[in-house]
Amino acid sequence: MQLIITLILALSFVSTCLCKRWNLVDRNDNIYNVMQYGARGDGKSDDSQAFLTAWNSTCEAQGAATLVIPPRLSFLVNNLIFTGPCKATSITIQVISVNGLTIDGHNSGSIDGYGSTWWECRSCARPIAVYFNHCNNLTVNNLRVSNSAGAHIAINGCNGATFSRLLVDAPRTSPNTDGFNIASSKNILIQDSKISTGDDCIAINGGSSYINATRLVCGPGHGISIGLGKDHSYETVEEVHVHNCTFIGTTNGARIKTFLGGSGYARKITFDQIYLQNVRNPIIIDQHYGVKVSEVTYHGIDGTSASDIAIKLDCSSLGCSNIVMDQINIVSSQKEKKVNAFCQNLQGTIESTVPKVSCT
Repeated sequence: MQLIITLILALSFVSTCLCKRWNLVDRNDNIYNVMQYGARGDGKSDDSQAFLTAWNSTCEAQGAATLVIPPRLSFLVNNLIFTGPCKATSITIQVISVNGLTIDGHNSGSIDGYGSTWWECRSCARPIAVYFNHCNNLTVNNLRVSNSAGAHIAINGCNGATFSRLLVDAPRTSPNTDGFNIASSKNILIQDSKISTGDDCIAINGGSSYINATRLVCGPGHGISIGLGKDHSYETVEEVHVHNCTFIGTTNGARIKTFLGGSGYARKITFDQIYLQNVRNPIIIDQHYGVKVSEVTYHGIDGTSASDIAIKLDCSSLGCSNIVMDQINIVSSQKEKKVNAFCQNLQGTIESTVPKVSCT
């Protein structure tokens, strides 16, 4: 594994996994703390060599290994190059409360989660390959993240992050392996990347706003999904813009799902210039009561559907309002077969749409 990390500001982070029930430190004896390798953590001393030495020990370890950088300290480091390949069978990375961090794989860097042993246990709490928690002004470029046990890249409580030229991949059959899982974050840009997993290419959860996805190839996987209101919660999502993206062989294309018993709203959402190839549910709104869905625009969507229902706008009695559909042309992926649309309890403007959409 080769990973080049440019640290812009003093930082404090720890390499563990997100799951509270799966503690990497507790699950193996190969624990390498940078403090044991001479790091000072005073924000003044150069800790670069301590980081590199600790990384080398982590990389050379047999089995699962943990590189620990203690929280609540400030480490002054220069540009770091973490090189491999590693003997360690499992390395997960968690970055907490870091501002101005740049991670660049320089087109050869990769993080492999080796998650196949976890995929058979669907009830297990699984580690996440890379987790950013409350990080601001983050940049991640030119990196491959593959075969995570759970989500590949999780973004929680972050403000300002750009992900460019990434390859995120896992087998189609790998369950719960979202490419990106975003929650309670804003001003996130994902661009010029390819995502193919066994779950959502991008999952956008409650508390998120100003999320932009552009020039992406998604598939296989479950598409780009906005989901909120789970477990009877109040959640909001707004200002999500998906532009110039391609979906290939995905379960869904553009999906908005709200859960029964939840409340809140999803609004100001745009899917623009989308190309679909053999997508099972190209456009789908699945609304359950308490969560309001409004101000959603679908524009310039073209391609093929793998199912009979190419457009499903299933709004509850609460209704979906101010929905705009324009310049949409979705046909069947099977020659001479027609596709249809289903729509209920929706108010808005529908023009130049194939298949024809008639709402009840």
